[in-house]
Amino acid sequence: MNQRIRELAYRAANGMLSYNSEGEWQLSEQECNKFAELIVRECIRLCDQVEIVGSYECIDNIKEHFGVEE
Repeated sequence: MNQRIRELAYRAANGMLSYNSEGEWQLSEQECNKFAELIVRECIRLCDQVEIVGSYECIDNIKEHFGVEE
């Protein structure tokens, strides 16, 4: 698994990431929502780094699609 994904999951769980007996993450519904938000914000950040025509439209589309506000 990508290290950045692990870092985001850890942040979503407030540093208290727990695992089940199979070694899979266990996140509460609130933590899952936070994890999803962190992934969307990461996508927005990456779009923002691209200096091409339409990058702002990309960012706005992602925000609108996922309901993420600044």
